[in-house]
Amino acid sequence: MTSDVAPVFEHARLLVVDDDPILREFAKMALTTDRIEVEVAPDGGDAWHRLKSGTFDIALVNLEMPVMDGFELMTLIRRHPTLRYLPILVVTGLDDLPSIDRAFAAGATGFVLKPLNWRVVAYQLSYLLKAARENDRIRLKAKTLRRAMRKQDGQLANCEKGLTDLQYLLLENPLATAALAQSDSEGSIIQSLWTQIELLKHQLRSV
Repeated sequence: MTSDVAPVFEHARLLVVDDDPILREFAKMALTTDRIEVEVAPDGGDAWHRLKSGTFDIALVNLEMPVMDGFELMTLIRRHPTLRYLPILVVTGLDDLPSIDRAFAAGATGFVLKPLNWRVVAYQLSYLLKAARENDRIRLKAKTLRRAMRKQDGQLANCEKGLTDLQYLLLENPLATAALAQSDSEGSIIQSLWTQIELLKHQLRSV
């Protein structure tokens, strides 16, 4: 019995990297939809050129390829400033643990073994894409928050500097200095102002 349930994709561009021309054709037929644009590359070298010159949202990468294998390609991707967060689903016939460990160490986001079940591959890609875009949103929010905090820190530093400058002016003013030493009402006002300035500076430092 065939299920009508299918993976739900956001709009995305997928790069399939594999030296097997039959697999590339199957990938285009199985994964291309009205939401997913699929491009293919026969090796890591061609894929690297495409990734640097285009905008891709996710990649399906084989490990064993000529020119440049999947391990080297992923290493380059993770070192690139704009590509380093690209989700990568590794597809390979290698089922030994050292290869799996090496693939994840190189930057693989997920892993599927040949022979491929294209419905499973589609679900994996859909999940990785959603997770990657949610991570992008979190990183953007964190960046915005850090920028706001830096701006606030700058404003607080300017306020504290202004209060310190005010204290300096009071100390440089002979009348204010004399009033600070008096016990009359004018001296009390100056002393109260000085105390309030110190309190404000303390509050600024504790923000």
